Amino acid sequence: MDTTTEMQTTWKQLCALEEIPVLGSRVVKGTKHGDIAVFRTSDDDVFAIHDKCPHKGGPLSQGIVHGRSVSCPLHNWKIRLEDGNAEAPDVGCSRSFAAKVENGTVFLQL
Repeated sequence: MDTTTEMQTTWKQLCALEEIPVLGSRVVKGTKHGDIAVFRTSDDDVFAIHDKCPHKGGPLSQGIVHGRSVSCPLHNWKIRLEDGNAEAPDVGCSRSFAAKVENGTVFLQL
């Protein structure tokens, strides 16, 4: 493991898991990476990706979550929450970020 990279990343406490709706999202605004959408699945897993669809920049946080994907509200592109990649036949990627839940609290790695 690269200790330089490890030292440069920090976990930011966001909120209680219950503050993110099931099959919904919460937006972290104004990070140095831009706005980040944090999603909660029906299984209470959390994922974080850049809040812009790779197609036309639509706000993914306003899309519909289904399984481990979100559909962009503009043109219905399906984006995988685990890695931000568009599902075939579409091509493109929204940057993903590490997210975790510990003791009912959501953390985002920046």
